Amino acid sequence: MTFPDTKFNDAGSYANAYYAKFLEATASVDTDMLDRAASILTKIYSAGGTVYTCGNGGSAAIANHFVCDHCKLVQTDTELTPRIVSLSSKIELITAIGNDISYDEIFAYQIRSMAKPGDALITISSSGDSENIVRAALCAKEKGIPVISLTGFSGGRSSEIADVNLHAIADNYGVIEDVHQSILHLLAQFIRQNHMDEEVIKQRKF
Repeated sequence: MTFPDTKFNDAGSYANAYYAKFLEATASVDTDMLDRAASILTKIYSAGGTVYTCGNGGSAAIANHFVCDHCKLVQTDTELTPRIVSLSSKIELITAIGNDISYDEIFAYQIRSMAKPGDALITISSSGDSENIVRAALCAKEKGIPVISLTGFSGGRSSEIADVNLHAIADNYGVIEDVHQSILHLLAQFIRQNHMDEEVIKQRKF
């Protein structure tokens, strides 16, 4: 059974149940995988590589939000210069590829065109099985760049392809997307504070 599996008659009760599922899902994320993801991102930010990211629907919004947090926040008070490109934000290119080739190719085409050794790809997909996400991950692997996948439900094919899989054990799209957004927030904040002077940390809002 999935959440919700029964009717709720007031928003407060639904909120309590939702938050409980969210807490379960956040606790299920492998912290060793989080450490590996932070290490990959830090290495790329330090060396001047580019991190590409992609997702569909709500996951596309999370990918776009990732650009803001990691390009701007991580750079503040540090010597790091993150370069982030959301493959989900280029609507003109996406529609051209989708119309002329295939919607399944909208992210892989961009990776094939732009990515190079020293870069990385972050895929965001609740199912982990969207064809355009899977193809992007496979293309990144062919180019020899690491793949970090954010998944939920059963994890799908992208969880198996990825070098690092940040998996939320949950069966509700909202809960999974909330966990994915939290993961990208905490990675940004962790990497930033890890490269700041301790006295400066005390003076800043995160």
